[in-house]
Amino acid sequence: MLKLYDFLLSGNCYKVRLLLSLLGLEYESITVGLKAGEHKKPPFLELNPFGQVPALTDGAVVLRDSQAILVYIARRYGGTDWLPEEAAALGSVMQWLSTASKEIANTVATARLHYLFGTAIDITTVEKQSYALLQVMDQHLATRHWLASDRPTIADIACFPYIGLAADGKLSLDAYPHIVAWVERIKQLPGYVGMPGL
Repeated sequence: MLKLYDFLLSGNCYKVRLLLSLLGLEYESITVGLKAGEHKKPPFLELNPFGQVPALTDGAVVLRDSQAILVYIARRYGGTDWLPEEAAALGSVMQWLSTASKEIANTVATARLHYLFGTAIDITTVEKQSYALLQVMDQHLATRHWLASDRPTIADIACFPYIGLAADGKLSLDAYPHIVAWVERIKQLPGYVGMPGL
């Protein structure tokens, strides 16, 4: 059985839970006690030596990193619906997975860490960078319903959580109507599940 090493308030864990639910897959959720430092100790470090959630096991397969896990689940269990095979479409998905792990992680996700968990950052700079990112995404979504294709893909699942949780970082989406509409489209997908803040 699939086992997800999970933390409820992690947007990166949530994106995996969301895809598993959208695909109707059964899995075991194993909570990792981040406050107790369980992610920095054995046996979790045997799954992910970087000491970060999520991690996923599927029989002998062990994966870390939420984007990599989304790719695995989509290809192993979702066919080509969530991860296309055609080169240009696949490249489009991959560029948004990169956006999720870089630009989104370094902006809106970092602002959320600051306000929810007290992470020390230069919040003024992060806010400015966050709104620049949101502007780019809003313009991109002005002419399409989904980030990478004419249907939802793991690109949308990868980028959705921290954008949808922008308010946790005291960032407003009011000036970005195309992002707001995209967030609502994701919430209407069959099998959608939320998390605190969503």
